[in-house]
Amino acid sequence: MTDTTNGDNVAQAKSAPADRATTGPLDDSEANAVRPYVDLGGIKLLPREGLQLRLEVEEGSKRVVAVGLDYAGSSLQVQPFAAPRSTGLWHEIRQQIAEQIAKQGGTTKLTAGTFGPELLAEIPATGGGQAGSKRLARFIGVDGPRWFLRGVIAGDAVVDQEASAKIEDLFRSIVVVRGSTPMPPRDLIPLQMPRTGTGGGPAGSASAG
Repeated sequence: MTDTTNGDNVAQAKSAPADRATTGPLDDSEANAVRPYVDLGGIKLLPREGLQLRLEVEEGSKRVVAVGLDYAGSSLQVQPFAAPRSTGLWHEIRQQIAEQIAKQGGTTKLTAGTFGPELLAEIPATGGGQAGSKRLARFIGVDGPRWFLRGVIAGDAVVDQEASAKIEDLFRSIVVVRGSTPMPPRDLIPLQMPRTGTGGGPAGSASAG
């Protein structure tokens, strides 16, 4: 993983596993073109048994803003963003996530994970839960070539090692399709309803919500 000791450089350094280009998450240029990916626009993923797919849609614009994946008793929300060619976003975004959660009355802990630094968060639950209850989540991120992929893990994979390995393998299998269109850093790479590639079936159920 790339990192430096200088504070300014750390904020801009790319954060990714040393073997990212071979084990994922992959750039579209690194992926096997004949594999049966499900095409979601900004990302592609391989269908697998037991994987349920949800698209999270912005109410006003009807724009797809995130992909939710339910698998192995856990959930993984993923979002691909445009990023500079030579610098990364995860170190800076991670700090901003920690600040936002603190404002909500939650706590975060910086840990070292499979993909590099990640945040283990306790977030106050909202809605119909008991007063004072909290939910656990892991925030992970990988800087790729001209893109940044963020993941939020909830469910068994936050606390169970076997479930965690399955969700991390799912995150690794994602292919980011940055495209050639110029985009400001941090802009969400456009997502779309699923289209299945060569020879593949659906990745479970697809629903917008």
